[in-house]
Amino acid sequence: MAAIIRGGTLIDTDPVRVLTADLRIDNGRITEIGSGLRVPADAEVLDATGMLVLPGFVDAHRHTWQSGIRMAGPDISFPGYLDLVLGTFAPRYQPEDVRIGTLAGALECLDAGITTVLDWSHIQHTPDHTSAAVDGIRAAGIRAVFGYCVTDPDLRAARDALAATGGGLVTMAMAPYGPEIVDEAAALAEWRIARELDLPVTVHAGGYGPDSAARGLDFLRRNELLGPRTNYAHGNSYTDDQLKLIADTGGTLSVSPLVEAALGFGAPITARAVAAGVPTGLGADSVVSGPGDMFSLMRSAYGFARLDSGFSTRDALRAATVDGAKAAGVEGAGTLAPGSHADIVLLRNDLPGHDPVASVVLGMDTRAVDTVLVGGRIVKQGGHLMSANLAEVRAVLAASTARLTAAA
Repeated sequence: MAAIIRGGTLIDTDPVRVLTADLRIDNGRITEIGSGLRVPADAEVLDATGMLVLPGFVDAHRHTWQSGIRMAGPDISFPGYLDLVLGTFAPRYQPEDVRIGTLAGALECLDAGITTVLDWSHIQHTPDHTSAAVDGIRAAGIRAVFGYCVTDPDLRAARDALAATGGGLVTMAMAPYGPEIVDEAAALAEWRIARELDLPVTVHAGGYGPDSAARGLDFLRRNELLGPRTNYAHGNSYTDDQLKLIADTGGTLSVSPLVEAALGFGAPITARAVAAGVPTGLGADSVVSGPGDMFSLMRSAYGFARLDSGFSTRDALRAATVDGAKAAGVEGAGTLAPGSHADIVLLRNDLPGHDPVASVVLGMDTRAVDTVLVGGRIVKQGGHLMSANLAEVRAVLAASTARLTAAA
């Protein structure tokens, strides 16, 4: 099926540029950008007059299952988060809690213009919990990397189950605890199974202090595990030399600026990572302690970075789109280049600013998200999600939340 997005102001990201042009979609891919594109007889025409048209945002690090316990932990430290979320709430999760939490979290992403998410899912209590997480992320219709956080045979079964059903929009990554959390033997086993199954790796790293950051990178270096297809989440304690090592070995970084600052990891390193040449994306991390939309993340990353660098609004937009896609390991996302996935967001530009890029990064919020496409399929239009069962999702999520947080 073909579609034409007509009349909007396009913002591409690689490089960042602003165009007055139409955009054509065929079979889920962007095929052409230009003025006065021919409209095939069977094409759907989307009127983007007065709107900004840009690639869908990419959330490069999110614990999507936690949407049912959102804002349960404001103003707490990282130890407090571990005690409340992983020590108190997580053991209460049944498979249905995982499914509805993941589904609702992914729909929240789509509603906010996030079309791709790296879902770091550390709630794999049983194979049924894993199946529920995958069911939830798939049911939402979002493009996702399912980051599986357990090193046992279930990982192989989960990988095989995704492959057997064609995967669709959902691919898989290994989400190890890593050498800064578990001992070296366990960490080595995690990486070995990822390599055996040919899975990319996304790991919490560099956020727990300078000694821990150095120890983790030294472990990876000694075991020849530094390399591409490795995503490091947080990295607040990395030195410039350590960031250069990650860049030189093909790694990527995911920064969660608000949660990192709130939980005491330290100042977000978005600008330093970009300066070192590390493809760097943004992630909400946990809605238990922070916001779930990319507008908040872009603004916070920009604000922190401007304290001591020349980090620009264009840098922030790249982190939210094409560099986020690199961090998540998703090819063909985060850009409007022909051949890319037709993952697109149309933003209402009711109060146009002089600079469209700055308008997105500094002047808008989720209320601006009018239309969202994933793989050319409209999932939000006219400011409303197209999912037919939103009332049911909200009701089931509310019941799950009540049970999970009772007498917490």
